[in-house]
Parts: sequence; C-alpha cells; structure tokens
Amino acid sequence: MRKKAKKKRVVKKKRTKIRKKTASKTAKTRKIKTRKRTTSKAVKARTKKIKTKILTYIPNFDRLTEGGFSKNSTNLLVGGSGSGKSIFATQFLVGGMKKGEKCLYVTFEEKKERFYANMLRFGWDLNEYEKKGMFTFLEYTPAKVKTMLEEGGGAIENIILKKKISRIVIDSITSFALLFEDELEKREAALSLFNMISKWNCTSMLTLEGKPLRDEKMVSRTLEFESDSITLLYFIRHKNERHRYLEILKMRGTKHSKKIYRFHIDKSGMSIDKKPCTLPLRL
Repeated sequence: MRKKAKKKRVVKKKRTKIRKKTASKTAKTRKIKTRKRTTSKAVKARTKKIKTKILTYIPNFDRLTEGGFSKNSTNLLVGGSGSGKSIFATQFLVGGMKKGEKCLYVTFEEKKERFYANMLRFGWDLNEYEKKGMFTFLEYTPAKVKTMLEEGGGAIENIILKKKISRIVIDSITSFALLFEDELEKREAALSLFNMISKWNCTSMLTLEGKPLRDEKMVSRTLEFESDSITLLYFIRHKNERHRYLEILKMRGTKHSKKIYRFHIDKSGMSIDKKPCTLPLRL
C-alpha cells in the first residue's frame, strides 16, 4: 500500500512538472506572437507614414525631403522677385495633374492670360488642363478674400469639394497680408486662412515675397510657425551674373536636407542639382 502511495505521488509530481513546462512554453509562444504583432503594427505605421508623402515631381526636390510634402500639409515657399516661386508652384501642380490629380491656383495679383502664356513657355498647357477639368484658375480681389474668410471658405471651398481638388497654390500671401491694416489684424487673418486651408484636406502651397527670417513682423512670424514646411529660394549675384539657390528651412516630420542647392530653370521648368553648393554664400 505504501509503495502504491509513493508511486502515485511520483506520478503526480511528474504530471505537475509537465504541466508547468507546457504552460511556460505556451506563455513564451504568446509573447513571441505578441512581439510579432507589435512589430507588424510598427512596420505598417511606418509604411503608412511613407505613403502619406506627396511627390512634387520637381527633379531632386523629393529626394531631399524623403518623398516630397506631407499629405494635406500647408507649405510656405519664400523668395524674392525673380527667384522662381511661381514656376516651382506651377510645376508642383502640373506634376499632380499628369498623375490624374485635380488642382487649383488662387492668385491675388496675376492675370489669367498672361499667366497661361508664361507657363506655356515650359510646355505646360494650362488651358488644355482647364478644358479637361483638371485645373482651375481663380483671380481673387481684396473684397472676395475678406468675404472668403468671413464665410469660412465660400466659393473656393465649393470648388474644392465639387471638383475634388487635391493640390492648391495660393499666390501670393504677401498680397493677402496687404489687405489688412495693422499687424494684429494681419495675424488674425493669416491664422484664419491657415485654419480654413487645413479643413480642405488638400496639399497646399503658399508663396511669400521676401525673407521671413529677417522680418520681425507679427504676420511673418505667424506664417513661419503655422506652416508645415518652409522652402527658401535665393536669387544671388556672383560678379556679373545671378544664380538661383534653394534651402529647405523646415519640414515637420521629415529628415530633410540641411544644405543649400543650386537650381536651374530651363524650357522644361525647374531642376535642382544633386550635389549641394560648396561656395560661401551671403544669404
């Protein structure tokens, strides 16, 4: 009887050990599966983040910015007269239209006929894109701009929703700021504009005449802070000739290049050098 009792206890102990080992293995397997799931989610999140980049189709710019602008972001393009702001902005729209995207160009100072003629020199037939329903050109007066802000979008918002616009250019924010008298009023108008643009779920570009880093005015600082990215264009004279340069000042959520690159404008539009500039520049 005693021998039988001992055998039962030994068998019980063995069974308990086997159960513990099995439970331990099961727990380890669960942990591994959980880690795999977590890793899978992280990879998917990173992939999704990469997919939310919008190509500009400007040669070498997308390479410097991890794939262009973030989707539905508001981007500021800053430069002096003749630096190439309108060409950069239009090339950004044309690149999208070639891939089937619908685009909107809002201007406070450019005349449609002259603008279309200037862009045709680069092979961009905006009139043809307009006929296909891919491109919309809006020339806005000061009165219309104020109405647009008061209505929270007005006619522009209707066009965006109706035509399913995905890319917008507003040219220029400088002219827009001149519509308001004091700095506080300008700042409030700029904030209203940014808030309104963010509701549209479009990738937008705003051009600005000048250099915001050297401008201490309130509206300029507001634009710098509210923008998701700032790209600076320079048109600098070396001896008897001027050259164009580009610098990406900021781009949220992007490991962008911190160097300055020379760019060129020819019959095909704008292209940026692959190698950064090595010359000492006075910016």
